[in-house]
Amino acid sequence: MPATCVVGLQWGDEAKGKIVDLLTEQFDIVVRYQGGANAGHTVVFGGEKFKLSLIPSGIFRPDVQCVIAGGVVINPATLIAEIDHLTGRGIRVERNLMISDRAHVIFPWHVEEDRLLDRQCSAGENIGTTMRGIGPCYRDKVGRSLAVRLGDLYRDRFREQIEQILDAKNQLFAALAGSEWTKLDAGAVYDEYRSYAERLRPHVADTTAYLLSAVEADDRILFEGAQGALLDIDHGTFPFVTSSNSSGVGVSPGAGVPARYLTKVLGIVKAYCTRVGGGPFPTEQDNEIGQLIRDRGNEYGTVTRRPRRCGWFDAVAARYTARLSGADSLAVMLLDVLSTFPELKICTAYEIDGRRTTDFPSHVDDLRRAVPLYETMPGWQAEITGARSPGELPQAAREYLARIAQLVGRPVELVSVGPDRQQTIRMA
Repeated sequence: MPATCVVGLQWGDEAKGKIVDLLTEQFDIVVRYQGGANAGHTVVFGGEKFKLSLIPSGIFRPDVQCVIAGGVVINPATLIAEIDHLTGRGIRVERNLMISDRAHVIFPWHVEEDRLLDRQCSAGENIGTTMRGIGPCYRDKVGRSLAVRLGDLYRDRFREQIEQILDAKNQLFAALAGSEWTKLDAGAVYDEYRSYAERLRPHVADTTAYLLSAVEADDRILFEGAQGALLDIDHGTFPFVTSSNSSGVGVSPGAGVPARYLTKVLGIVKAYCTRVGGGPFPTEQDNEIGQLIRDRGNEYGTVTRRPRRCGWFDAVAARYTARLSGADSLAVMLLDVLSTFPELKICTAYEIDGRRTTDFPSHVDDLRRAVPLYETMPGWQAEITGARSPGELPQAAREYLARIAQLVGRPVELVSVGPDRQQTIRMA
């Protein structure tokens, strides 16, 4: 039962798209199982860069079936624009893209809710919303009565649903925005989304039934996580998290496939750490070191272009998320970014209120007080982008990777030294 999951073990942006693209040739199906268009990834294919938000990275291989599962929330306009962008550049999606009819749909009121509530809460630390309506859509999903799934767009009562929801939403937004609020028109929203539905109709299917049949037939499936495990709604640095289970535990609820079918989990980490938005970040370097990492790693959001916060590798956090996600091995990305530093630091433990610990705190207030305890290692002041085997890496780079593996408790399987597929080293 060859089902593999690729999951980020940090705060997202770990370059998972490259690994998924690299591995896709070994699989029949690639599945995106959670998140929304707030999770962007960049794939280099045929010497060109492609930026994707919703469509799985396997889309560049025409013989691979790509699935957007029911755990994803979808803005149809964004998805259609992504499809059009791909087809406009010669990537065909007619036969190898499947979208779950159970996926929840983002509407204009979700985006407005993001904006209005963010304004209400602007005095506090920003949780990092991308203002794309992701959180409000997940909120309605849990609340049920105001939620719409993709399959609902094809039902006779869809217009009635829109009217009922807008009656409630317009009252809510009028209370939040007062005289600034202009009511959304149910007829206009209905017409717009029915046109989206027709565009997407060839792709919409019961992906849960499809995937259950696939695992029972021993098809080779690659599950592609979005964001990172430290942003998991239940197990991350709450409330500075996303709205879905972005760790490995999200595969089953997101895709509808029992965990027993999953045979391997590959945990993706950067050779350093980054974070977007608010929330504690123990190893953050808000200084020249952090800026150098940001510039060398082009650490600006794929979707938002927001500068990412940068810092040293946190082995305490990575060990926690590797255990949480059931990671069997690691892929260490962007190792080449560190080539300029004469020495490197790895956080091996925290000190919280005078007590040393290697356990990741469950409460954000405790993490905020965590003082990182560092181990210093020699750097390698030589570019490594041309390395293609472990022996071509400097000794200091190999020792750095070995220490990460030891501290996290998982072997390093892959190392990335550049954005192209060829710039990937298999360690064993």
